[in-house]
Amino acid sequence: MTASIAPLTVTNPADGSIVGTVPQHGPHDVASLLAVAERGRRAARALSRFERAAILDGAAAALRGRADAFAHMIVREAGKTITQARAEVGRAAVTLSLSATEARRGGGEVIPFDAFAGAEDRRGWYTREPLGIILAITPYNDALNLVAHKIGPAIAGGNAVIVKPAQQTPFSARMLVDLLIECGLPDSAATVVHGDRSLTQALVAAQEVRMVSFTGGFTTGDAISRIAGIKRLAMELGGNAPILVFADADLDAAVEACVSGAFWAAGQNCIGAQRLIVESSVAPAFQQAFIARARTLRTGDPTDERTDVGPMISAPAAERASRTVASAVSHGARLWCGGSAEGAFLPPTVLSDVPHDHELSREEAFAPIAILDTFTSEAEAVAEANRLDYALHAALFTENLHTALRVSEQIEAGGVMVNDSSDFRVDAMPFGGAKYGSMGREGVRFAYEDMTQPKVICIR
Repeated sequence: MTASIAPLTVTNPADGSIVGTVPQHGPHDVASLLAVAERGRRAARALSRFERAAILDGAAAALRGRADAFAHMIVREAGKTITQARAEVGRAAVTLSLSATEARRGGGEVIPFDAFAGAEDRRGWYTREPLGIILAITPYNDALNLVAHKIGPAIAGGNAVIVKPAQQTPFSARMLVDLLIECGLPDSAATVVHGDRSLTQALVAAQEVRMVSFTGGFTTGDAISRIAGIKRLAMELGGNAPILVFADADLDAAVEACVSGAFWAAGQNCIGAQRLIVESSVAPAFQQAFIARARTLRTGDPTDERTDVGPMISAPAAERASRTVASAVSHGARLWCGGSAEGAFLPPTVLSDVPHDHELSREEAFAPIAILDTFTSEAEAVAEANRLDYALHAALFTENLHTALRVSEQIEAGGVMVNDSSDFRVDAMPFGGAKYGSMGREGVRFAYEDMTQPKVICIR
């Protein structure tokens, strides 16, 4: 359908060049968008599981064959380094393949009616049926794979999906949907829309939408939950990951993992290694090695194979992060490296002595910023890890299995990575948060279950 307001211009965060324009819609277009999605709902539901799986497997293979084009688009619109972009494309292909498996596997099971008194003459089963129209709202930091994590399970479950990608990174989503349609998906079963908050609010509130799957910030998530009405919600709202490094850890391995976890994708990672909490007896050695390694990372042109840290999503985002660092320093923190933005580039930034009541310690930085802190006892470490009201992942480093198991059980988070960075994730695992703001799980099997519903068939 034809867009009704001025097109959106997308720029490259690294150099400000124009990537392209996309059409935009407003709230008055919602009825037409939903009419297309309703046709898509019927078409998607009519697809056999074999057809859904074939479409998803075909798209996974096609994505691998066009990995270079997709990777370069991620670099241009999101600013990831080319190495990181290639890794994201590979993960997105895996996500689609996992979705194809779920289309084949997740069909329900037999119910033993005859195991219950009064039902001995009954036989039956339950199937998993599509919800209908799913609204997927995706962020800019994983512009391709997070779209795949929503659209893949939705298609596997026989749903139609409306994808609302971040304004900064619309092209990766559009390319993926075009690829799925090319591989046989009915073109009405997946629609990409662009527009401002008013469009999003109108779609979220629409009764025809049966589920909203959202990845983004707490403020937006809270607004969505207030206007959604009676529908299913799945939300991944970010975190501020704690990483505990015990004295018996392999410090070299811990440093390398934490540097990667803190500065991958310019720190724009909801499970990035932000709070590094190190046992006091080894804290000086860890701090010295971590800072030295962070200083070796190369910030610059994301198309250069040698670049480690590309730009943040925009110059204003980098400047906000730089101001937050300056605020922490003014409140007593010590800055060891980085901290000053140039355009959209903020080099790896390391601080210590950040007050616990400062926003850099309390909130998700979503920038290449790591905070060094210490602990003297296991109880203190666990208390600090659990201090905040929300958590996606946490991590801990120790050579003692008893410590690893005991502390992992006490940490309140959606996942605890042992002897690995908090940002370790495979696309088959359940992924989501604990405590405030946690709703549902991503990871293909778990999203598929959220996007479908049981239907019982009983024969007497």
